Amino acid sequence: MTLKSITLPLPLAGLLALAVAMGIGRFAFTPVLPMMQADQGMSLAQGGWLASANYLGYLAGALVAARLPWPADALLRRGLWTVVLTTAAMGVTGHWLAWLLWRFLAGAAGAWVMVGTAALCIARLNAAGRAGQAGVVFAGVGCGIAFAGLVCMALALAQASSPQAWLLLALAALCGLAGASALWTRPAPAMSPAADRRTPSGAASSVAADGPAGPGRTGRPGLHWGLIWCYGVYGFGYILPATFLPAQARMLVPDPLLFSLAWPVFGVASAVATLIAGRLLRRYTRCEIWAGAQVVMAVGVLMPVWIHSLAAILVAAICVGGTFMAITMVGLQEAQARVAAPWVKTQIAAMTASFAVGQLVGPLFFSFTHLWFDAGLELALVLGAAGLVAGVIPILRLQGGRRAA
Repeated sequence: MTLKSITLPLPLAGLLALAVAMGIGRFAFTPVLPMMQADQGMSLAQGGWLASANYLGYLAGALVAARLPWPADALLRRGLWTVVLTTAAMGVTGHWLAWLLWRFLAGAAGAWVMVGTAALCIARLNAAGRAGQAGVVFAGVGCGIAFAGLVCMALALAQASSPQAWLLLALAALCGLAGASALWTRPAPAMSPAADRRTPSGAASSVAADGPAGPGRTGRPGLHWGLIWCYGVYGFGYILPATFLPAQARMLVPDPLLFSLAWPVFGVASAVATLIAGRLLRRYTRCEIWAGAQVVMAVGVLMPVWIHSLAAILVAAICVGGTFMAITMVGLQEAQARVAAPWVKTQIAAMTASFAVGQLVGPLFFSFTHLWFDAGLELALVLGAAGLVAGVIPILRLQGGRRAA
């Protein structure tokens, strides 16, 4: 069976693309890290450098995607193949410097797939009058996270090695790539005459992400810098709890099995939240959902500061996991609605790069405040929550501007 013989529905193909790129290419390192510490002798400091290499690769990939002449489908296809190959390479090489390269490339590929999937799927679903099904596409990130977490938990219980884990994940990524191939082997659907009327929250329609503006297109030429700024603030606030909540859990819970369960729960919360957000678009605008989700995330960030217990950390994980992909979904949908079709891929790439910058600045900010002022983790979480709440204001201003248009 060849890749071209896979003909999954568009939302499921998009789900698989994001599950491979993000759930495996970007986030599988988190559940594999304890296995690499056990059988490869990796230190936490080395693990931190590998995570940073992936973050930096994500930023580099987003910046490159904005300038590459490749259409969205080529960006998507090449990104997925890169994820498969670099994941396999993690299992067949044993040198830390090589791992740095593979993690960097996997991060860059993740950005390519995110940009390509968002530009391609959102446009095609809008064109078919099925914008609400974007929740299925973005649930792929949570599904991939949950899958990788459960696989690693099972392998750890079976006392498998980390190279075996990486190779199994690479095989799973290859299978996911086969399913996602429908995104570039199937022609874009024609514009539905009633698509614009059926698109929730006044979303604009377009024929294709890289083509000319279609009927009903309300986007304007050029980049929308307000969206880019808001998306970066979200990246800053999100990464602090995503980075440091597991460390707090380890201090409270001695059972490593519970650590393993935390990551699948995070992924399931993310997947369910995107499906819920897709339904909420029938009643609320994208900016309203974005602002509300950011407030919920801020509450989750503050929970471990208020209450020092495992229950508080679990609530925090659900709040953060249950909002970060919902924000991603509505944020990129808003980009589709506000920017003219020839600029969509560049706008999404710029927003992805802004998120990556915020994602890099967050841990660095904590490290410097800890070094210079001896500040603890709680201060970083409070500042992260404050950034999320403050970021609601420009989001609501975007909402006001859209209603006035």
